[in-house]
Amino acid sequence: MKQDQALHVMRRGKSVFLTGPAGSGKTHVLNRYIKDLKRQKKQVAITASTGIAATHINGTTIHSWSGLGIREELSSRDRAWLLSNSRLNKRYNATDVLIIDEVSMLHGKRLDMINEACKLLRSNPEPFGGMQLILTGDLFQLPPVNRDGNQEDFVHSSDAWKELEPTICYLAEQHRQRGGELLDTLEAMRKNDLRRKHLNYLQGRLNIKPADDLILTRLYAHNLEVGQINDEQLARLPGETHTYTMETKGRKKFIEQLQKSVLAPEVLELKIDAEVMFVANNFNAKFANGTRGKVVDFDKETGLPVVQLQRSKRRITVEQHSWSREEDGKIRASVSQLPLRLAWAITIHKSQGMSLDSALIDLSRSFTYGMGYVALSRVRSIEGLFLTGLNAMALKLHPEIFAYDATLRQLSSDLAEEIGEVAVEEIIEEKIQFDDTLFQKLREWRAERASSEGKPAFIIFHDKTLQEIAQAQPKSEQELHAINGIGPKKFAAYGEGILAITSNKQ
Repeated sequence: MKQDQALHVMRRGKSVFLTGPAGSGKTHVLNRYIKDLKRQKKQVAITASTGIAATHINGTTIHSWSGLGIREELSSRDRAWLLSNSRLNKRYNATDVLIIDEVSMLHGKRLDMINEACKLLRSNPEPFGGMQLILTGDLFQLPPVNRDGNQEDFVHSSDAWKELEPTICYLAEQHRQRGGELLDTLEAMRKNDLRRKHLNYLQGRLNIKPADDLILTRLYAHNLEVGQINDEQLARLPGETHTYTMETKGRKKFIEQLQKSVLAPEVLELKIDAEVMFVANNFNAKFANGTRGKVVDFDKETGLPVVQLQRSKRRITVEQHSWSREEDGKIRASVSQLPLRLAWAITIHKSQGMSLDSALIDLSRSFTYGMGYVALSRVRSIEGLFLTGLNAMALKLHPEIFAYDATLRQLSSDLAEEIGEVAVEEIIEEKIQFDDTLFQKLREWRAERASSEGKPAFIIFHDKTLQEIAQAQPKSEQELHAINGIGPKKFAAYGEGILAITSNKQ
């Protein structure tokens, strides 16, 4: 399926599983759809299975957004707490579209809990309480962490997934690897069809000495190796050390969560000739998450580092970048730091989502399915791949995924054929006009209720709440729940009367 076809399906309001190989453009399509939703003033919750993945799409973790935290199941006490939590009630009911990125790393039990919470808080028995769900990821990449040694709890095996029956949009075009031996090997891994020639391709890249002037990112399976290499390499460089400390704003717990998910370090130390990697996107400045470079100077006035990009040789004076944590349309925390990290080495887990021109990869200590695939698929071509080790696990993808992936491909192919070629036009922002007549009707209704209940009108609703209703013109329980000032108690007492007015029943 092509990218425009996938976007076309999403725009029709379908719940979708957007998948495909690494480098097929899943994040690009997702960002296009998010822009569409915001132009239409629709409420979109942008989440991911891990903090790092959430940072890549400027979102939050699904654990945090859902309010479920690290719970393993929902007890009767948890359900009562959810129903009494006005903040979560408003969040769930205000959300039109829920996005969960990197779902390969999400446990099926977690998706079942989210489905239950959505139905409960939205008072809607449909899957996920009637929300549109956009699930994205590649099931061949890193699986959910298996804590108890039992069979993996795959998200696509959950009851919630089966109930939702997401439309499959499998992106087939490749935008990272442009043909050649590496792409051939990656495709063979996905089809469970590795042959001697593919092993020869990889073995041919073992222990090759890269050119002295080639900037390499080193990928390792474990954090300890990465930290040691970066510290050692920086210490070897002569010259003055320049230190940059992260600036923070917001509540402590939100700041701590954000710091854990942002790839930029709290304290960044740099010297001339330090190998660095950008850890944010800034397409105006011509760098993206994963772009490599070298510190060549420090600006004499600002003290900011000047980085020469590896590919274009362009020089950039790197300024601070801000990351924020949003919930319910409000910024809960923000951190600012140079969007750089030392890049002699990085873990394979943290490399997920990056594109690298060249990398030196040690797969001798690979310990889980998909780890080798994730590492190899970061690199654009076989010429940029330098291997220092390779074990048997590095070339393994989870055996349970192959048959299911073939089914996904076929379902998506059939849908693409049915859709045919589509030209996706830009969505024009929709604007709802404030309805003064509706506002006056609401004030009259409030006055009648205040008189019958023997209480001041403002106790029922402030004018500001009625103005929001007249602006949003809610036609359903979910839309009304999303209005500020209407919690569970207010809705139970007055919701039916308000909806009767906004639905032109009075």
